Parts: sequence; C-alpha cells; structure tokens
Amino acid sequence: MPLDAWLLFVALSILPAFSPGPGLLLTMSNSLRFGSRITLWSAFGNTIGIAILGMAVTFGLGAIMLASSLAFMALKIIGGLYLVWLGIKTWRDRSNLVETQNSDGLPKSGKLFFTGVGIALTNPKAMAVLVAIIPPFLTTHANLIVQGSLLSITYAMVCLISHIVVALLSGRFRLFITSPKRMKILRRSIGATFMGFGIAMAAATR
Repeated sequence: MPLDAWLLFVALSILPAFSPGPGLLLTMSNSLRFGSRITLWSAFGNTIGIAILGMAVTFGLGAIMLASSLAFMALKIIGGLYLVWLGIKTWRDRSNLVETQNSDGLPKSGKLFFTGVGIALTNPKAMAVLVAIIPPFLTTHANLIVQGSLLSITYAMVCLISHIVVALLSGRFRLFITSPKRMKILRRSIGATFMGFGIAMAAATR
C-alpha cells in the first residue's frame, strides 16, 4: 500500500476512533472505578477485538451482513443484549466508582481484557466504521490478507490511543468526584447509556 494512501486512512480513522461509543464508555467507566492502569487491559482487549473485526470485514463480513437479513438480525440482537446486560450491571454496581486501592478488590485483568474484546466484536459503531473505511482502500492487485491486516491493525492502534487518552483523563476526573450522590448519578448515567446503546442497536434497521 502506498504511504500516501495509508496516511489518508490514518487521518480518516481519527475522528471515528475518538468519537463516543460503547468501547470508550467502557474505558471511562473502568477508569473511574478501578484507576487508569488496570483499565488498560480492557483497552488492549478492545484493540484485539477491533483488529479481528477489521479482518472479518476484509473477508466479506460486511457484505454478508448487508445481504443476509438473518445475519444482520442475529448480530444486532446479540450485541444489543450484551450492551444492555453491561448497562444493568453498571447501574446496580455498588462500588460508587471509587478507585479500589486494595488489589483484592480489583477485577482480574483477564476479565477486563475479554470484556473489551466482547464490546469490540458487538460494537455497531465499529462495524459500521470498518465497513465504510476499509473496502475503499483494498486493491485487487495486492495481497488481500496483507492489506486487510495492515488496515485493521492501523485502525485498532488508533482506537488504542483514544482509549489510553480517555483512561488517563477519566482517572484524573475521578479526583473531582467526592460526593457519594454524584458518584451514584454518574454510575447510573453510564449504565443507562450502555442500555441505550443496546436498545438502539437491537432496533437498528438497514
């Protein structure tokens, strides 16, 4: 792939990668609850999930989703239910988004990692973006696997940068949250937003 084409792809990736979505919302929530450092595990999981999704788009998942009503319905229902479940879990959480100093109270890094992967693979925003920006940069005269891998990893790395930025900013914002009432409102707002994403995805049409 020519350097100028790759740089154009990077430029096109920045805005969607930094725009609000389920992945960034999860990073913000985890950073407020557990601190920025351990939250990087969910960011790494999201990065892997985005890369996998990008490769799937490269090999025609986007076309299958557009052509098959059953596949489209299955993805939106599974993804929607997963996001609603995360929203309910966040709403009912009693941690009050206070960073846990005791290592025994922190979640396992593996759990955060695979939650990040799950969010990425069921993220309607990520699917729509990848379907829109990857195919135009694929050329028939070059190796499809190499092209798809390069584009998928590039977008995933741009997303990783956005998650690191959000994690660091959220960790600092946590210092300003001193009222238990405000913590409760913030936690429930995040949970409600997750549920809203899930409902919107389940109700999505082509």
